[in-house]
Amino acid sequence: MNRLTRKLPPGLARTCAAVTATAVIGLLGTDVTSRWYRHLDKPAWQPPGAAFGPAWAMLYGLMALASSRTLDRLDEPAERRAFATAFGANMMLNAGWNWLFFKARRPGWALAEILLMEVSTLDLMRRAAHVDRPAAKMFIPYAGWVAFATALNASIARRNPKGQP
Repeated sequence: MNRLTRKLPPGLARTCAAVTATAVIGLLGTDVTSRWYRHLDKPAWQPPGAAFGPAWAMLYGLMALASSRTLDRLDEPAERRAFATAFGANMMLNAGWNWLFFKARRPGWALAEILLMEVSTLDLMRRAAHVDRPAAKMFIPYAGWVAFATALNASIARRNPKGQP
């Protein structure tokens, strides 16, 4: 079978649906045009807004593929359920951050939440490494981006201690 005729991972449709739902829910909770957000004291090293969409599109694609590869290689139903639960929790944390930061206007709470998201991401990578090293490596950009976003969130929370500009 050549590269062009290989089948896609069987679970890819499900993991794509999960990351798509996460992206939509997160997007609904994001408001970069609000007066509150525009007036926050943000660090000079914050990427331009136009960088976030393409970065997240790539990261969501990698997460869907990595999670699908991992789930498809787990033989034990209990292990598959455990990974799927960890993946679902990560997606909830991912979507929830936007709501805490932008809608609730709580950079400090969002910081606590994104720290949990980073731990969750590293846990997914660890779990994937036990069954599929390439899948585990696909989580590296996500873990790196979440670490960067954590630093950015921490800087914004520090610069705006009451959550207000």
